Amino acid sequence: MAREGKRLKSAYADIDRDKFYNIVEAVKAIKARAVAKFDETIEIALNLGVDPRHADQMVRGVVELPHGTGKTVRVAVFAKGDKAEEAKKAGADIVGADDLFEAVNGGTMNFDRCIATPDMMGLVGRLGKVLGPRGLMPNPKLGTVTPNVAEAVRAAKAGQVQFRVEKAGIVHAGIGKASFTEEKLVENVKAFVDAINKAKPQGAKGTYLKKVSLASTMGPGMKLDVASIGA
Repeated sequence: MAREGKRLKSAYADIDRDKFYNIVEAVKAIKARAVAKFDETIEIALNLGVDPRHADQMVRGVVELPHGTGKTVRVAVFAKGDKAEEAKKAGADIVGADDLFEAVNGGTMNFDRCIATPDMMGLVGRLGKVLGPRGLMPNPKLGTVTPNVAEAVRAAKAGQVQFRVEKAGIVHAGIGKASFTEEKLVENVKAFVDAINKAKPQGAKGTYLKKVSLASTMGPGMKLDVASIGA
């Protein structure tokens, strides 16, 4: 723990925690400090002026980042017949119906995204208590309940990111890897923030986008100048 604290202290040495950094400047600094032995994820956190306990202030949606996330996404699809074959050809990792239900209901969930055809929702709906808490429940608004399973699988594999505001009004997500170029990270950040702005709920009052910060998995966080993101 002492070594960890010393490393973070060193990483923060020349960062002004009260300063709002230009997006390009912040990405460059964060990349330079991502020196772990693995390819660190670049994470964004947004503080929004909403109270998600009110239905008209919920912020939720999906965004396809222009350069993906750099993460390998494992996709499970509930489908039968031709739709099951389409899902397999599109690259789904797990495809099934009753057999997949039994596996998930038994606690086996080795996937990151769950997609279902509309006719399977009677079955999948019974898994709400298992899939819901993990954010894996298929949802028509997120494009994960759809007859077009092939397109949904391809989007998930290409780096589509789902987002949902948490109780404290915070949204966070991985928007790339430290190995990405500065340009790709900047473009991904701008695309994500743009999607959050477009998802602004009708019930939001006052300042909607209150604070945006960026960090790598093991590195320091930096506050961003919202104007430099184009928000």
